[in-house]
Amino acid sequence: MRQIYLCLILTLLPAVLPVNADEKTDLSFVDSHVHLNRSDMYLDLMSAHDLPKAVIFWGRSSENESLIEAAELHPRHLIPFVSISPERQRYRPYWREEDMALLAELDALLAGGHAKGIGEISVAHFPSRGFPEADFDLLGSMMTGIMKLSGQYDVPVNIHCEITRLREFSELLERFPTVKVIWAHGGYTPYFIAKRMIARHANLTYELSARTWRIHPRSPDYTIFRNDNDVWPQWLALIEDNPTRFIVGTDASQRSRDSDRRKIQSVKRLLRQLSPPTRRRVAHENILELVEN
Repeated sequence: MRQIYLCLILTLLPAVLPVNADEKTDLSFVDSHVHLNRSDMYLDLMSAHDLPKAVIFWGRSSENESLIEAAELHPRHLIPFVSISPERQRYRPYWREEDMALLAELDALLAGGHAKGIGEISVAHFPSRGFPEADFDLLGSMMTGIMKLSGQYDVPVNIHCEITRLREFSELLERFPTVKVIWAHGGYTPYFIAKRMIARHANLTYELSARTWRIHPRSPDYTIFRNDNDVWPQWLALIEDNPTRFIVGTDASQRSRDSDRRKIQSVKRLLRQLSPPTRRRVAHENILELVEN
């Protein structure tokens, strides 16, 4: 009799033992925030890590035109956004003087029909390596002009706005309630402000790029992870309660293959902790609905 029970247990054991999470969970995602400097490197990483598509912005060695060219070469994988952001030194005088001639350049880029969005627009950005601080008027003519073009062409606009300009950012969203706004890195806001902004602004998508890094070079409290593996329960609950309002990204820039690989893995650690329906929305569906008119 004992032999019969033992045989039965051994027969059932493979069915009840947990398998590796990556074997049973689809952790692929559309990378919603990539600064494309080396398309060969990032396309190779996308293939290796099962990333079907990526939204691409300019970086230290790319321009609007090179992004469009890369997307034309790889239309199934790359989704180009174009920008007139003031981190480019040649654009800064236009922003300082609110010279609307710069909007004509953005208008022409969008009129070509190649771009799927606007951004990253770093209107309020703390200083970082190779990038002096930007702190321009979110309610001024330049930013409102960008919002009008976003609405005119029905494309999303990705805005980098620090928490120091939260009041102005909120008012901008209220002035343009039909414009699809992606908040780069979610402004690195703490949980309660993220919850409030999502509830207040139906046109706001909260982007989680760089929030999944274990340590951020500017501030350790930017991450939503409480240790090497686990997202804070409050953040998981917020995403689960608002599955259509979040997207993920890496903020990759191809400084090194290993650095971008770690960023990809950090996103997958978040996705693994979401329920399957929420994971599908956050990983793929939300960003594709924003860019596929």
